[in-house]
Amino acid sequence: MARVGGSPNIQSLNLLSLCEPKSKTAMILTGSATVSDHIKELNNARPKQPFFFLKPSSSILTPGAGPVLRPKGVNLHYEVELAVIMGKDVKDLDESDEGQIMDAIEGYAVGIDMTARNLQDEAKKKGLPWSTAKGFDTFLPISNFIPKTYIPNPHQVQLYLSVNDRLRQSDSTELMLFRIPRLISDISKVMQLERGDVVLTGTPKGVGAVQTGDIMRAGVKVGDNELDQGRIQVTIDDREGLYECNET
Repeated sequence: MARVGGSPNIQSLNLLSLCEPKSKTAMILTGSATVSDHIKELNNARPKQPFFFLKPSSSILTPGAGPVLRPKGVNLHYEVELAVIMGKDVKDLDESDEGQIMDAIEGYAVGIDMTARNLQDEAKKKGLPWSTAKGFDTFLPISNFIPKTYIPNPHQVQLYLSVNDRLRQSDSTELMLFRIPRLISDISKVMQLERGDVVLTGTPKGVGAVQTGDIMRAGVKVGDNELDQGRIQVTIDDREGLYECNET
């Protein structure tokens, strides 16, 4: 869940207005292990309920803002996801009240949850948080804002991601283990969701590594129509600076 300030700029259909944090404590929260085939490819156990983790707002990379930066020593993986943009402040929602939950959604976007897979694997083995693996700057390329009317049913759209024009991920959101009302309900029982928050809903099978110089393209299709607002094109570059991946 990314807590971001300002009202969604519906007329420009641009996510830039959503990506100005209200405070230094802004967050991104994503649903993990929410698509069955992705669970199998990572050899994870099938969860009985949604599991969430946080990413910092500094990981957001808006369209045209530059490349994804790969830190030294990181095995960098992509995970394309449908992002839900909240339009109301809500808390303690009942999953059965699907109408209220869907009414609280302002729109959608496409996001790529970049992951330092070697750091995540180490964290899993040692029972440590995933913050470092998920939280580097630029680790959430995100598309322009997609109005809710463009996606009448978010559980029946096709997400895709390619690397250097080779298709790597392509699957329907109908494969989600936990649908959006359940995800939103579970989050709202733990913390208040605010207008402008962004919730990533899980990735389909086909995740994999990218290297410096690779070009990722991602998007979403409703039926046979690809939504222009949901398109992402971003390159991978080396990150400069003092950080270098080491075992904890």
